[in-house]
Parts: sequence; structure tokens; C-alpha cells
Amino acid sequence: MAPRVAIIGAGFGGLCMAIQLERAGIRSYTVFEKADGLGGTWRDNSYPGAGCDIPSHLYSYSFEKYASWTRRYPEQPEILGYLEHCADKYDVRRKIRFRTEVRRAVFDGSQWQVTTSPPDGEAERTEAYDVVVLGVGQLNRPRLPDIPGMPDFEGVSFHSARWNHDHDLTGRRVAVIGNGSSAAQFIPRVAEQAERLYVFQRTPNWVIPKPDATFGPLARLAFRFVPGLQRAYREWIYRYAETTLYPALAQGWSVDLLKKRALGHLRDQVPDPELRAKLTPDHPPGCKRVVIDSAFYPALTRPNVDVVTDKIARIAPKGIETTEGLRAVDTIVYATGFRSTEFLTPMEIAGRGGRSLREQWAGGAEAYLGISVPNFPNMFLLYGPNTNLGHNSIVFMIECQVNHIMACLPHLSERGPIEVRPEVMAAWSRRLDAAMERMVWGAGCQSWYKTADGRVTNNWPGRTTLYRRLTARPPLDAYRPVPAG
Repeated sequence: MAPRVAIIGAGFGGLCMAIQLERAGIRSYTVFEKADGLGGTWRDNSYPGAGCDIPSHLYSYSFEKYASWTRRYPEQPEILGYLEHCADKYDVRRKIRFRTEVRRAVFDGSQWQVTTSPPDGEAERTEAYDVVVLGVGQLNRPRLPDIPGMPDFEGVSFHSARWNHDHDLTGRRVAVIGNGSSAAQFIPRVAEQAERLYVFQRTPNWVIPKPDATFGPLARLAFRFVPGLQRAYREWIYRYAETTLYPALAQGWSVDLLKKRALGHLRDQVPDPELRAKLTPDHPPGCKRVVIDSAFYPALTRPNVDVVTDKIARIAPKGIETTEGLRAVDTIVYATGFRSTEFLTPMEIAGRGGRSLREQWAGGAEAYLGISVPNFPNMFLLYGPNTNLGHNSIVFMIECQVNHIMACLPHLSERGPIEVRPEVMAAWSRRLDAAMERMVWGAGCQSWYKTADGRVTNNWPGRTTLYRRLTARPPLDAYRPVPAG
């Protein structure tokens, strides 16, 4: 008898899990999605210029050849369109309950009791499932800064992941707080509209050029019909990321190459030495997420744009007050990232014996292979702790995780609920800690990869080829049947 599977989230992870269940002939699953549409972060992030810094033919499922990409680096509408295409082709849309938020999941000794808040004000509903797959990811809850006076602002303010498309920025005086990858994408678009744009920068980022290109009709036809072309192109992108970009994060041979490329990009695009000094990082490349963009620096050199490095003192009713005075603005856009280390919040997850996942993760989230957690039988994570990448495609990692979960499913009916062994988890944590010592993320800079006390809970410290080998192993030796009592 096929297990009943609850999949939480309908982004890249949740859809991949649903599709592989369908392909395996397992249709006893339900996908819960709190929004009214699928796509996850690619549904939420619709700000002007939103896109991906991983080439399109790699930022896609390996099993779904897609020749409709129009450019090397896809923008948000195309990525969302790809996910819509996959959901329809594999007929998983019918299994998604939209506008249904999972409030809690409790393991009762044999099954998971999943409580949801249905749409239209209906009462909470609890259903039993054999397996829970958490596909909510790391970048789904916007983080707002803690700046005095924010509620007092009399203008319009919003987070970049909740873009206010009804608010016309033409002729506005706009402040952007933050300068990461999202800000780098929308700042050029905003700069073209705003009368005055202030970019409040706390720490400059390393920026390298984005070698974007469009795929014309002939190229798309070739990707569709020439045998092996799309697969070969995908493999070339993947190998480049593994052999050139990863060594820089591991403080290897390509660090100087990456730094030289970034400094050359800055020098070529920012002629003003004073502005160039403001934009030159003092941390190693890769310690924070490297920005890949070719339009960001030119936007900062426009006469209507100011890069402000003064410390923000407070948000005033009419603008932003710094140590050097008040900048009057009528719009504030917070490009301040996500609550990335608060995995699964605000869901309540209770495992064997009523153990709270939030309490177990009080010192930082951790999971075996980023997938399984001791004391939480038949619960699996997608894009979980220590599986984010700074150099390659997260879709590759998600597919590895789904394959691992699919390998576990046949053993559930034979052995009952299974959980990862505590000693396996402990050994895994030691291995991760040792691997982290050689990575650049511990170099002292602040980033969304780390908890407040500096522990890296988000990133994978190895090559993706290693992750593929580890997740492909038969899982039985790492798991055990649920202990009695």
C-alpha cells in the first residue's frame, strides 16, 4: 500500500517531489500551498528586474528538457512559466490545495497529524499522513530591519519580496535599504523612474558581470531538435561552476581570479574614484553572496542616484535620518533579505514523544544530508539546513534530495516509520564542522548564511558531485525503525 504523503510548499522543491511521486505511480499525496498560486520564491519575488543568476538550462529540472528559454539568465516570469509548465505536463496541479497554510504537524507514534488553516475562514482541519515532506525552502519569509521609527513613516514602504505594483515610482524620491542581489536587479529599473534614489549601503558586495544573452529562434530550435545539445550545454555550465567558482569559496586557486574579475568590473563601470571606494568590499570574495549583474554599477553612477554609507539613525515621518542628516523621501523599499536561518517557522513541528523541532534546533538548524532529523520519523526536508549553494544550481540539490526520499519510501511499509540514527547525525555534524573550516563564509562578514552567533546553517561546504554521491547511497544504514516508547 502506497504511503500517504503531505508535501508542504509548491515551489521548485515541492513540485519536484510531487512529480517524482507521479512518475513512480504514487498518487496518494497532497501538496499544501499557503498562497493562491504555485512557484514559491518565483511567485513572491515579482519586483522589477527579478531574475536568476544561474543560467536557465541549469536552473531547471534535469528530467524536463525545456527549449523555450529566451535568454541565458532567465527573469522571473520565465521561471514561473517553466514551473507552471512542469505542473501541467506532469498533472500535479490537481493535487495542490492552494490558500491552505499548514499550522502544525504532530507525530502520534505511527503517523503525522497535519493541521491546516483552509481558505475562506473555515475551521482548522487535521488529517493523517504517513510521510511529511517540507518544501518551504530558506527564502520565503521577508526580514525587515529593526530601525527606530519605521511605523512613523508617512510615505509608502514595502519589502522587495512583497513589491507594491500599485505604487508608481515615477517622479518619486525613493530610498532603498540594502544592496544585495535583489537590490542590484531592481535598482537600475527604479533609477530610471525616480526623481531621486538613495541607496543605503551598510557593506559593499563583490559584483561580477553577468554575461547574459538572448536565445533567438534558431538557437531555440537547435536546443529542441539537435540530439544531446541541451544536455551538453547544461553539463558545460555545471562543470564550469564546479571547477572554477567552487574553489573560490573553498579559498582555493580561483580566489584571485574572482577578485580580479570583480575589481576590473568595478573599475570599468565606475569612473568616479570616490564612489568606487565606497563600493569596494573589505571582506574576501564569497564571504557574502557574490552579486552577478552588469546593470547595477551603471545605475549607481546616474546623476539622480546617491550611495549613502552613513549609519541610519532612525526612520523619520518624512524620510531617513542618518548621522549626517535627513534625506527626504516618500517611498522606502526594504531590500533586507529573508529570515533564512529560521527554518520552517512559524509552523509547529512535534516529533516522537512530543519533541519540539524548534527547541531541538535552538542552537541552529541541522539535518542529516540537510534532509532528515533525529526524533522526527518519516519527516524529510527539501532545501533544508546546509544545502544552499554559492556557486551552482539549488535545483540540482533538490533533485538529489528528492531521489534520496524516494529511495526511503519503499522501506516504510516493511519497517514502519523510520528516523535517522542519532549517532549518524552526530557524525554528520562533525563532518560539516570540519568542512566549514576551509570555507570563506567564516571570514567574519555578516551574511544570511549564518545565525547571529556565527554558525553557518545554510550553505553546503562541498562540491555538488559529493552531495550527489552521498544522497544516492542506499539509506538503510543511516536510518532505524522508530524505537518503542
